[in-house]
Amino acid sequence: MRLGVVMDPIGLINIKKDTTFAMLFEAQSRGWELVYIEQTDLYLDEGVAMASSRSLSVERNSAKWFELGQQQDSPLKDLDVILMRVDPPFNMNYIYTTYLLEQAEAEGVLVVNKPQSLRDANEKLFTAWFPDCCAPTLVTSQPSRIRQFLAKYEDIIIKPLDGMGGASIFRLKKEDHNLGVVLETMTEHGKALAMVQQYLPAIKQGDKRILIINGKPVPYGLARIPAEGETRGNLAAGGTGEGRELTEREYWICEQIGPKLVEKGLMFVGLDVIGDYVTEINVTSPTCVQELDNQYGLNISALLMDCIEEKIA
Repeated sequence: MRLGVVMDPIGLINIKKDTTFAMLFEAQSRGWELVYIEQTDLYLDEGVAMASSRSLSVERNSAKWFELGQQQDSPLKDLDVILMRVDPPFNMNYIYTTYLLEQAEAEGVLVVNKPQSLRDANEKLFTAWFPDCCAPTLVTSQPSRIRQFLAKYEDIIIKPLDGMGGASIFRLKKEDHNLGVVLETMTEHGKALAMVQQYLPAIKQGDKRILIINGKPVPYGLARIPAEGETRGNLAAGGTGEGRELTEREYWICEQIGPKLVEKGLMFVGLDVIGDYVTEINVTSPTCVQELDNQYGLNISALLMDCIEEKIA
């Protein structure tokens, strides 16, 4: 098996937490050949998707966790599977990358996650396909509509549609003196869409990350508890991760969403659930694998690699 990974620079990752590293380590343990690719290594030559790639080996050594071979140009179709693991922002470069990976897919390569679905399933907006699973939500570019939503629910969250890690997420109340400037900033004076959701007090018990592999949930999720004085539970925003078994309601949410993920070729997905509601469906580069592995003695990457083997067989 030849596995290519399109990722951010491997020299900058934290191997104790990085989910992509866990995936690569598991694939290598199976004897798979690893091929390292950054976004800028991809190109199209007379209709053929290509990459200036390097062989890769990894080890759990915080002083030297990877070794790269010589760079060489080769068609992506020489690979059996490609993991697309580039972090947002989801910008035009990201979209162009999915077009190149889609060409490789057409030539027989399994791409995880499916390139077209990475474009189609915005991590914030995709929740709208499952209204029974969501808290009251508004997506608009108009500050006046946000003010009406705030008047109705009195306590809201506003976030950009293309962010990650809790960046640029604001909690607003009716008496907030910065309301006007926040709405101007988030909507770019009425020109950019933003998502607004009713504030869920259950965030105090954690924003739970639930990992779904080929439509089936891992039985434990990582509740990310906000730091003191914070609204956001994201680990990147200082939250603390606590493993917890899934509840009956969370299994129900996964049952509603899982079949659509399978249909769209979204093999590895992270749901964000606060209380009884899903708030985001992360499809680009979901994380929290190593945190759950360490707390429960799991090997979540092995579940993913098993599914990849079944798809390719």
